[in-house]
Amino acid sequence: MDFRGLHEEYVQFLETIFFTTLGKEVSILDYHFLSGGCINQTIQATTSAGTFFVKWNESMEEDFFACEAKGLTLLKEAGEISVPEVIGYGQNGQKTYLILEFLPFTYAKSNYWADLGTSLARLHTHSQPEFGLSYPNYIGSLPQTNTAFTNGVDFFIECRLKPQVGLAVYNQLMPQTLYTKFQHLYTRLADIFPNEKPALLHGDLWHGNVLIGKDGYASLIDPAVYYGNREAEIAFTYLFGGFEPAFYDAYTQTTPLEPGFAERKAIYNLYPLLVHLNLFGSGYLSGIEQTLHPF
Repeated sequence: MDFRGLHEEYVQFLETIFFTTLGKEVSILDYHFLSGGCINQTIQATTSAGTFFVKWNESMEEDFFACEAKGLTLLKEAGEISVPEVIGYGQNGQKTYLILEFLPFTYAKSNYWADLGTSLARLHTHSQPEFGLSYPNYIGSLPQTNTAFTNGVDFFIECRLKPQVGLAVYNQLMPQTLYTKFQHLYTRLADIFPNEKPALLHGDLWHGNVLIGKDGYASLIDPAVYYGNREAEIAFTYLFGGFEPAFYDAYTQTTPLEPGFAERKAIYNLYPLLVHLNLFGSGYLSGIEQTLHPF
């Protein structure tokens, strides 16, 4: 492996995108790759203009990082929870890229989780007349449909479940029996879900997308934003190990959930489980089958 050649390639790439973004020549003083998701390359770049977080991908759609940047901006404008500052995004050759503020390691404040619960509850008070968003975006690497609906149940069926179910069937990841159970579920959801107004959601809220910010409080990354049922967001937080109890206590003290959420939680999580089924394969099928068993 010609390490020097790779080094020069990365330096040239970084210098080019920083010049495009900042409008001036920037020297790359140091960089190192970061561990993270399975979709993008990620780097901490130390430059003459400061330290930044950079990620890029050579196989995603041109608007992939533009959608992420718009989502971060929407969350930031709400003013309730910290997110990294968007420095810039664009395309260089085959690479689409996003440059963000770098969040150095810090220790969490003692009320870190409670503060996140309260802040998320406040975020969820931001609303609009319709469920959805004015543009489609992505969850992971998959397109996320955000067509506007006045009814949250219809939105969840048409924009969350049906696209992922259809993709799973097309890719032969879902048996016909399970597809039929989804059809039965659709007819029941209006009697299961509460009637709540659309809430601004992060959209992909699990512990991997929550970092300790420079002030010791939570900062959210990798959003898949839309206006949806806030219960879907809280359900999502339980999916991969859950958050600390202080988070849930603070959230419900600020904005209590409707009775019966514990029974609805698994139904909301059909969406992220379907996403993972379509991204990573049949290992996620058993969780979907278990949830759909009563239907």
